[in-house]
Amino acid sequence: MRIAIIGVGGIGAIYGAALARSGVEVAFVARGAHLAAMRANGLRIEGDRGETLIRPAQATDDIASIGPVDYVLLCVKLWDVETAGAQLRPFIGPNTAVVPVQNGVDAHERLIPLLGREAVLGGTAFVTGSIVAPGVVRQTGTYFQLTFGELDRVTSPRAERLRDLCAAAGIDGVLSPDILVPLWEKFIVLVPLSSVNALTRVPLGKYRADPDSWRLVEAILRETVAVGRAEGVALPSDAVERGLTTIRSMPDHHMTSMANDLLRGNRLELPWFAGKVVELGRRHGIPIPVSGFAYAALKLHAEGGAAPTSG
Repeated sequence: MRIAIIGVGGIGAIYGAALARSGVEVAFVARGAHLAAMRANGLRIEGDRGETLIRPAQATDDIASIGPVDYVLLCVKLWDVETAGAQLRPFIGPNTAVVPVQNGVDAHERLIPLLGREAVLGGTAFVTGSIVAPGVVRQTGTYFQLTFGELDRVTSPRAERLRDLCAAAGIDGVLSPDILVPLWEKFIVLVPLSSVNALTRVPLGKYRADPDSWRLVEAILRETVAVGRAEGVALPSDAVERGLTTIRSMPDHHMTSMANDLLRGNRLELPWFAGKVVELGRRHGIPIPVSGFAYAALKLHAEGGAAPTSG
């Protein structure tokens, strides 16, 4: 088995290191100082699940030098999906599976025109980490899950093999019979969290305790469920209640990556979060007033720039 990791950051590095440690041949596609450090010193994962050092690490910025692989984990930011996807063709063999693990719900759709439907699976990550120094990634929390499945809802041999590879690597690999459902179950929580967190710029505990802010969370979650069902996704009948229960169970200090990016003046994944809800709501004629407000209020920050000032 050969696996390529595209985007060796807080998600890709952690999955790739676990797979490499289990004996799988893993090629890490990176660049800049991170690539140089991996070549010189290997890839180090530290944090709540202990420490792993992959040395030597097969790290390169030359995709063509790797050749066809069995699996590609695409771990880039949402705005890089097309750019990175167009570069993946040298990896693609007759049974190659490309698994995008971005937080949105449309990465697989964006890859199909570039790579062909037969090469693309759906996927979603449940792991958290960040690059703390070149060649070093810190994992936060002990959860370590990768959910994936064929887009045509079949249980294929390649998907079963990936599940088994994950198990051998200590990853909770979940082979979903309908991958759109877990994608959207994560999305219906992510959109209200990221939207209201970015709007308020305070941790979850503060806006969850405020009745007016909490009503925004509830409304955006309900709107997201509605557009998901309009898209034909088989969300459970209690999807709203489950989503709200998940948010209520999260720690008070929780901050989303989008809120942190806003505070740092970085580019936002907003167009693929609240922006996607707005796009689908308009397409299906579903009222999305609160999601529309959140998108309108945040979109002038979507390309990044100077960090907001206070006072």
